[in-house]
Amino acid sequence: MRKHHVKFVSKKELGKGIPSVSYNLRHGGSALIDRKNPKQAIAEIIQFSKYIKECNRAAVIFPEGTRSRNGFPKPFQKKGLLTLFKYIPNAVVVPITINNSWKMLRYGKFPMGLGNHITFTVHEPIKIATFTDKEALIDAIEATITSNIHL
Repeated sequence: MRKHHVKFVSKKELGKGIPSVSYNLRHGGSALIDRKNPKQAIAEIIQFSKYIKECNRAAVIFPEGTRSRNGFPKPFQKKGLLTLFKYIPNAVVVPITINNSWKMLRYGKFPMGLGNHITFTVHEPIKIATFTDKEALIDAIEATITSNIHL
C-alpha cells in the first residue's frame, strides 16, 4: 500500500488535538466529516471524491464508523461508500480486515492495551464498475471483511 498516495475519510474530531496526524488530516487532502450532520458529510465526501479522481489518489474509509469495544464490527454505513462509488465509478476497492485493533482502547485511553498483536489482511481488489448493484457490492465487501475477523 506504500506506493499509493492515501487520503482518509475521518471524523472531524480527529482534525484537532493529535500532533502530526491532525495536521495531515486537515492539510493533506483528507475529508473531515461531521457524523452528526449528514448533509455536511455527504458534501465533504463528494468534494473528496472529485479530488481523489482528479489527482489519482487512494481513498480510505472505515464504513463501520466507530471501533467496537468487543471486536465484532458494527454494521456498515453505506451512504459514504455509495457516494464514493457514484463519483469515482472506475475505482477499485481493496477490502482490508484489521484484527485486534479494538484491544488497544478497550479500557479507554488509559491504560492503553500495549502488546496486542494487530494484523491486517488485504483481500483481493474488486473493480466497482463490474457491479451494477452497488448495495450488493457493499454487502459482499462487508461479508468478506467480517468473515476474516478472528476474536
